[in-house]
Amino acid sequence: MVVSIARTIAPDIGKSRTVDARSCGGELPVIEVRRESAPAGELTRAVLLSPSRHHPLSSSLLSVAFLGLGAIGMPIARRLAGSFPLAVWNRTRAKTLELEASHAVRVAKSPAECARGADVVITCLSTSADVESLLDGEDGLLAGLNDTAVLVDCTSGDPATSRRIAARLMESGVEFLDAPVSGGVTGAREGTLTVMCGGDVRVLDRVRPVLAAFAKKIVHCGPIGTGDAVKAANQALLAVHIWSAGEALTALSKAGVSASVALDVINASSGRSNSSQNLFPERVLGRKFPRTFRLALLDKDVGIAADFARENGVPSPMIELAAALFRDARAELGEEADHVEIVKVIEQRAGVEIS
Repeated sequence: MVVSIARTIAPDIGKSRTVDARSCGGELPVIEVRRESAPAGELTRAVLLSPSRHHPLSSSLLSVAFLGLGAIGMPIARRLAGSFPLAVWNRTRAKTLELEASHAVRVAKSPAECARGADVVITCLSTSADVESLLDGEDGLLAGLNDTAVLVDCTSGDPATSRRIAARLMESGVEFLDAPVSGGVTGAREGTLTVMCGGDVRVLDRVRPVLAAFAKKIVHCGPIGTGDAVKAANQALLAVHIWSAGEALTALSKAGVSASVALDVINASSGRSNSSQNLFPERVLGRKFPRTFRLALLDKDVGIAADFARENGVPSPMIELAAALFRDARAELGEEADHVEIVKVIEQRAGVEIS
């Protein structure tokens, strides 16, 4: 990888020198500094000769590939494009062209082309199975990843598949982190996401400058799969909060209690949650349901949480019930419904609208 870092005027054009930064006492990359002639003057180049697997590289030396320009992925990619050389790929090519029109990115025709030459490759897809499906074939990620790269999966995935992906990558010398995010479209746009990371903490430190471009809080949760597990647990709590708040407010509305009055009390008391403080006042009371996070994805996440608890021998009747309720609501409302729209199912069954 060669990165232009400065322009200079010096007498030794064409000469080069190698700086082994490990002589400074740390495990750092070996960098060759070259001075070359160029149309606009001399150009100093830093060439990464032997990147360390465990040292956090300077962000000026990192190139990034990003795959998956969905509701969360697109604003993340926009933020990355402002800080790093960025290659992008998406199943729907129109999304990549949209990004190219406003940002300096390289649009790739395949996952392999996108990953080729990148130090950090980020995937942000709907499921772990989607990520796994991109690995193989002449156009797959494994054909393009170099053996010093790190694959960071920001998909809200499942721990078992992430461990399987990590094992496949390790055969080629590629490191892996499961790194799902929380904070929604607004957090992605503003760069305030929370990232839950599973994997080697030294690998996380290597890619931290990249994650910091779109995240305010970066947490190492444990070995591979634990980032996915923590995200799934968080999503299960979100599902329980929305459904239980919906039932409570529906019952209160049917009994003649104003939902706004009820929320005023609840949000000053121990029953409050993000759902009662933000989602219900903004969406349910105003009957506006912007589609910021699909119900289908929350259904998937709660199912992962239920599976994870079951695999670990933990009885989880509440999470199991939430998984069943959201599965039914998804079947009733369809694939494009927003997650908060499950309130409509509760209202319909009760024969009353929260008001």
